[in-house]
Amino acid sequence: MSLLPCSFFLRPDVVQIARELLGKKIITRFAGEITSGVICETEAYAGVTDRASHAYGGRRTARTEVMYALGGTAYVYLCYGIHSLFNIVTSDAGTPHAVLIRGIIPAEGTEIMLRRSGKTKFTHDSGIGPGKVSKMLGIHYSHSGFILNQFDNPGNNTISLEDMGTDIDPDKITAGPRVGVDYAGTDALLPYRFMVQELILHSKP
Repeated sequence: MSLLPCSFFLRPDVVQIARELLGKKIITRFAGEITSGVICETEAYAGVTDRASHAYGGRRTARTEVMYALGGTAYVYLCYGIHSLFNIVTSDAGTPHAVLIRGIIPAEGTEIMLRRSGKTKFTHDSGIGPGKVSKMLGIHYSHSGFILNQFDNPGNNTISLEDMGTDIDPDKITAGPRVGVDYAGTDALLPYRFMVQELILHSKP
């Protein structure tokens, strides 16, 4: 197992990257606590041409400016004033592509993850939902702009992506429309959401 190289995130096809992130591991190190989870659900957002993207039409705000950073940067935003949602910026600087991490299977640091979630035990869907992902991994919207796989973020806190060394069987991957983007018109129907249902159902945290 090894950290994903920068080149993985710099490729131009955000949809392909969203598929290939399935089965990869997210590792967080915050305040000396290490937690990790295997990615089982993602959504791709294709920048200025995608009406579901925060950067549609070249929109730039204080919150979304990080989407224009170099691929491999964290874009974490606050949803409904409650949930921090973790995205990975992809492609070259200036191209605001991003992948939302919608689901993980808990791996290391499960007791920490339960405490953060206010739970006493896991179920097969405990890590399904982008708000749950961030809560379990300790990711907060203040971490937006963190460079993945680096140790020079504030306080030496890190968010890393690791290659597990195995590829997901393409036949096991389900593709479909993204969640909660009805405002995007026909773009809401694009099959940019990817999930490995078998990974979820057979998870044993």
